[in-house]
Amino acid sequence: MALLLWIWPFAIVFGASLFGLLIYSFLSSRATRKLAAAQEESRIDWESAMPEIQRQSLNVEVVELSKILGVSNEQISDLQSAYIVAEDLALRQIQQEEQVPLLRHVNIGDVPFDAVLVKQDVIYCAEVSFLVAPDLRQERIESMLRKMARVKAVVDQMGVEMRVMLMIILVTQLTQEDEQRLRRTLNTAKRFPGSPVEIEIRFLDFEALQRIYVTE
Repeated sequence: MALLLWIWPFAIVFGASLFGLLIYSFLSSRATRKLAAAQEESRIDWESAMPEIQRQSLNVEVVELSKILGVSNEQISDLQSAYIVAEDLALRQIQQEEQVPLLRHVNIGDVPFDAVLVKQDVIYCAEVSFLVAPDLRQERIESMLRKMARVKAVVDQMGVEMRVMLMIILVTQLTQEDEQRLRRTLNTAKRFPGSPVEIEIRFLDFEALQRIYVTE
């Protein structure tokens, strides 16, 4: 009994030391991974997307919205402004949620994206769509997949040891029923045939974003 009482304090000290060593090893490994990811990221050339490319992409999306809403040509400029606001607020929210810097309208290689963010060892290529109907055009999806195939090839060619993912950010102005319908239609492999990368879809409500960032 006396021997156990004598050993017990050393066992506590040993256990605490072992626990501290495990915590240190975890933090050290985490820091090493972050450093390695930062070194890999520095090998990628980030270029701002040309204004004409941004304008062309905006116009395509606005034309599709105008068809759905049936707006007149005189209202196109208002629709453009609404789309720009929706994209801006969505990217603000994503940056707030992810707590990492977010680069807007940049190219990886020659491939333009609405935004790019790097978190740990993953490059997230973000594409924003503003939806007022419960459908994301298949042509838009296929365009995203083609872009991801190209950017993955670019990153692989550079020998950058980081994963590439597609982040689809959907800013919606829908009823709850329509949003649920949209979620169901996107939850099928048929909508993303042969995707070269993993895909993450974020749903953001336009009115909720305005309450957060615009109205008091």
